Amino acid sequence: MPPKGERRKQQIIDTAKEMFIEKGFQSTHIGQVCEKLNIARGTVYQYFSNKKEILYALMDSVIEKIEDVLDKDDLQEFLGVNPPQDKIVVFIKNRISQSISMILSEPIVIKLIFKDIVGIDIEVVDRVNRSVDSIKNVIAEEISELKNQGIFRDNLNHNITASMLVGGIMLIVYEYEKNGEDVMNQEVITSIVENYLSGSLK
Repeated sequence: MPPKGERRKQQIIDTAKEMFIEKGFQSTHIGQVCEKLNIARGTVYQYFSNKKEILYALMDSVIEKIEDVLDKDDLQEFLGVNPPQDKIVVFIKNRISQSISMILSEPIVIKLIFKDIVGIDIEVVDRVNRSVDSIKNVIAEEISELKNQGIFRDNLNHNITASMLVGGIMLIVYEYEKNGEDVMNQEVITSIVENYLSGSLK
């Protein structure tokens, strides 16, 4: 169990995230987060100087989760035993499905890009863009390694493929939210994975 301070910090992050998604980043204030958690402002300021720092912690956590799913050592260890092609495909499907689910279940960055980013100061815009780039880079490294291992097509551009995948996911989140549909539907995730792999596998 994490120490009390870490639990409190995570409570603040989780509550702020809910409010950012529900009310929008710009319409959410530290005082509202405190009120919802029934804590004093000083408690929040022990961990974060302002709401932007809470947002940055949120985005960093999304990147860390994807890095955990697409762990390079896990991939090398799996491929090191020369598994058959069908098991490789299942392994890759599971990794990319988990990554997609991670992005879909943490829509704050996507919502900021499509809805909240207009009018936000340049520091936040820059940090959001860098976070998206970090997500794309993690996926691009996975694609590059799978090319090197002879699993993905040699002529596949790993950076463009990663950008298309992340961009497509973001657009899907936007469209589904606009229509009030459940983006976490397994059929949606499966469809994204199948399209991704059909254009990538040798």
